[in-house]
Amino acid sequence: MASVVAQRQFVSNRLIIRAREREMAFSSWSHLRLRLPHLARTQSLTVRAFSAAVMSPPSKAVVYDRQGPPDSVTRVVELPPVEVKENDSNADGAAGVYPVRPQVPAVGGYEGVGEVFSVGSAVKGLSPGDWVIPSPPSSGTWQTYVVKDQSVWHKINKESPMEYAATITVNPLTALRMLEDFITLNPGDGIVQNGATSIVGQCIIQLAQYRGIHSINIIRDRAGSDEVKEKLKNLGADEVFTESQLEVKNVKGLLTNLPEPALGFNCVGGNAATLVLKFLRQGGTMVTYGGMSKKPITVSTSSFIFKDLSLRGFWLQKWMSSDKTNECRPMIDYLLDRAREGKLKYEMELVPFNDFHTALDKALGKLGSQPKQVLTF
Repeated sequence: MASVVAQRQFVSNRLIIRAREREMAFSSWSHLRLRLPHLARTQSLTVRAFSAAVMSPPSKAVVYDRQGPPDSVTRVVELPPVEVKENDSNADGAAGVYPVRPQVPAVGGYEGVGEVFSVGSAVKGLSPGDWVIPSPPSSGTWQTYVVKDQSVWHKINKESPMEYAATITVNPLTALRMLEDFITLNPGDGIVQNGATSIVGQCIIQLAQYRGIHSINIIRDRAGSDEVKEKLKNLGADEVFTESQLEVKNVKGLLTNLPEPALGFNCVGGNAATLVLKFLRQGGTMVTYGGMSKKPITVSTSSFIFKDLSLRGFWLQKWMSSDKTNECRPMIDYLLDRAREGKLKYEMELVPFNDFHTALDKALGKLGSQPKQVLTF
């Protein structure tokens, strides 16, 4: 079986540590190795047919030995060369708040992009210099070298903006899947969402506009809300309301010429979810993909009986686990095409790997509101 050794160029997961076991794949026949072009060229691995073992290069990695707050449990270490063996993992979250937890110790990271450095004789369709991302998203990307079977890697267009290639497989893909998976939306239709300032929310606005779909967006009351509204409208939002603006008897009276939305997205819960439900038309559907307020969703009996509303849920990892690799990769290419055209964008900050803990503090909100943190190697 052909395998891959990868050195990451950009690796991001919002620095909310969705970490996995360090994964290495064994091959007695061939391997790929990825490297950063600006680093000194590392001596190539020698691989011989029927060799007893293949060793990876040394690697620098973010690891954790136990579940807990990411800023408390993570550390940067040097990993020695290791035997390249297959070691599958299927877990999520250093903090241990997801339904599935990794075995520890583990290397963090879930998204990233790298450049192919060398290929072995059994590798097909990949060449040195190609850009690849793990697809579906794969564990252990917060390290300078990664070893995995060639089937893990998806070759992407080298004209793709590198930071978007590193961050395309979770938030933008979540937005795209939710727009497509629950009802059929046609140009001129409408959607409504809370949490509109999140990366998923911003992607929903832009992908909806690209398809001629109107968006109604709900944000929390806070200082600077007028500036936030302007930012979201510049991305393509049709309407943006604060929660307090919607404390009226008939929220649909605020829509002027917009259609009643058929589909709603909730990542907050509590009152913010109730506001999404109020906007939905007869027979509408609300999809919940998060619960930032940690408050339950309350639905009136009349919403079910008289409006026939439907409540659904979406979790990207569950969708990915249902053998969606072949279906997923064209979607990633579609999203990267939109990013390359400037039709899909979100704010990011590129951070050197050595400044990992500062980036983590920013991602955890310790330094106020910050853009998405992207590690560079």
